[in-house]
This record gives sequence, structure tokens and C-alpha cells, in this order.
Amino acid sequence: MHSSEEHRLMAETARRFFTHFCAPNIDRWRERGYVDREVWEKAGELGLLGASLPVAYGGSGANLSFEAVVFLEQGRSGDISVGLSSHQVASRYIANFGTEDQRDRWLPGLITGRTIGAIAFTEPGGGTDLQAVKSTAIARGDYYLVNGSKTFISNGQLADLVILVAKTDPQQRSRGISLLIVEAGTEGFRRGRRLKKLGLDGQDTSELFFEDARVPIGNLLGKQEGQGFAQLMTELAWERLLMAITALGASECALRHTLAYVKERKIFGESLIKFQNTRFKLAEVKTKIELLRAFVDRCIASLVTDGLDPTTAAMAKWWGTQTQCEIADTCLQLHGGYGYMDEYPISRLFRDARVQPIAGGANEMMKELIARSLDFG
Repeated sequence: MHSSEEHRLMAETARRFFTHFCAPNIDRWRERGYVDREVWEKAGELGLLGASLPVAYGGSGANLSFEAVVFLEQGRSGDISVGLSSHQVASRYIANFGTEDQRDRWLPGLITGRTIGAIAFTEPGGGTDLQAVKSTAIARGDYYLVNGSKTFISNGQLADLVILVAKTDPQQRSRGISLLIVEAGTEGFRRGRRLKKLGLDGQDTSELFFEDARVPIGNLLGKQEGQGFAQLMTELAWERLLMAITALGASECALRHTLAYVKERKIFGESLIKFQNTRFKLAEVKTKIELLRAFVDRCIASLVTDGLDPTTAAMAKWWGTQTQCEIADTCLQLHGGYGYMDEYPISRLFRDARVQPIAGGANEMMKELIARSLDFG
């Protein structure tokens, strides 16, 4: 993945950010359920929020392989409390589909970290089927009247702007979907509970409510209603690959911590690493990581040259997150009872991994998408 000196420098910058500005705060963030706003501005200052965004707005104008380096390093750090993925995806929607006025208005703040972004897809009672969203945005003169609710929204409490999926034509499925940019402070928009979770304790996850919220017509993403589903499908391959990249980094982190533990832990007078079962299990983990790395590297190469097809992106998301869970489970088992204790990193890695096969489209749906590409005769 670090195919050039520029990639290596980006990796070093990201590693320094996660080590010096995030790691010392993780316990505090996990305790209260959200990160400090200042950390976003530090990420922006280091150039971590706009690697693939246009230079005209403060970005670096590089390709997505540089974003991949940042997310790999975040996974390797062992904690993803800072919701960079949701923020970066929100920024890309505006960069790729927004009008010139929308880019001028919002991209500089997103790139510097002064503005925090979120994406609001999932609704109570609904998940993977984006065509079935119930939230509505009905044009009323110079504004949209927005009604509905969203849940499981990363960065939901801190976000200054939210990319909202809603129906501008409730009689249609995919052709009725539009994306709107909803700003904090909008009349009729309120945040609900900060949700407590099985893992990702430090990552702000919230409910959002829209009750006759008045969103300016000019906040429709792009120039035409009904383009939202196509916009979502265009970005979905990157979003799913992003999850596989983070899974790779987290798997490497789990192996690193487990190797350190089994070298120190003694049982029956021998280091745990001396037992054949330990060595064989770690050999399996290492092999799975290298297989995942090879696939992820191939996907990134495709993405930045010819584009990544939806089927391969679904494979990457499914295989990457499933592998992450398997590795976290194996590594926790090698820690024995200590692996179950929250003070050990593997405990957190195990808990944080569990949502990944659900988020970003359940892995069962990924398999369905893959199956559709097959010729069953």
C-alpha cells in the first residue's frame, strides 16, 4: 500500500497523529462516548482530512490510495474513536456531487476540521435497503420540509453538517431519493440520544430527528432531485473498501499485541509462545492478514485506475470484516482470561470488531450481491 515516498510520509504523519494526539485520550473518550473537537482540527492541520479532495479548497488533490494509508494507520492504532470515515465520506459527496457554491461553502471547513461531517442513511426498522427510506423532503417554495428519523449515525452529536438520505418523491423507490445537506441549528432538526454500544465506546453514535425541518432548496446535493441513489451507488465501492482497509489495520494490531503477550506469559514454566498450538494459531492469523493485504492492495489499485466494481467491493467488505472478527477472536483466546479484561487492548479490539460485519451493509447482503454476479445456469 505504501507504493511511494509520498505514501510513506503520509503514513508517518497519520501514525504520529494517532500515537500522540489520540492514544493518550482514548480512555477518556471511551468513558464519555465522544472525542474532543480539537482533535479534528489537529487532523486537518496535518492534512489528514483532505488527501483526495481538490487543492482549490485546501485539499491535497491526491488519489484515494493516500486516504487508504490514513485508514490503515487508524486501524493499526487499535482505536477508531475519531469518526474519520464518516467525515471523509461526507466530504467526498460534496466534492464529487455538490455545486460550485456548495463546495466553496463547506469543503474548506471539512478539510481543516473546523466543520465535522456525518452521513445519515440508516433509519429505525431499516438498514441495508436504502431504497426503502421513509424520511421525506418535500419542496415548499425556497425550502424543503423534512420529516423522519435516523439512527446509528456516527459523528451524530458533534456533526456541523449531515448528508441526509430522504425521499423528495415518496411515490418512487430509488428514483425518489435525494441527498440534502442539513446544517446544525436548522429549525426542526434535533439530536436524540448518544447511543451506548457493545464496542466503539469512544465513537459518537446518535439518533437524529427531523420534524418539519426547513432545509434551504440550495442544500440539495447537486442540481436535480432524484439523483441521490445514483450518488450513493457511485461512492459505495470506496466506502466498503474503506472498511476492509480498517479491518486489515485492526487485524495487524491484534497480532502485534498478541505476540507481545504470548512471549511474556508463562504456563507450566514455559512461555506461551513455546507451545505448538500457540505458534500454529499465530501462523494462521499471519496468513489471513497477508491474504487480506494482497486483496486490499489489488482493490486499491483497481480503484485508482479503472474503478472498483460493486461485486469486488462487496467481497472486500465481507471478507475483510469477517477476517477481522476471526482474528480478534483467536487472539483473545490466546490471552486466556486476561483477554476478557478491558484493560488489555485485545478486549477492545474484539468488541470493536463485532459491528463491522453489520455496518456498511450487512455481510449477508454482501454475499447476496456477490451471488448475483454468478451464472447459476
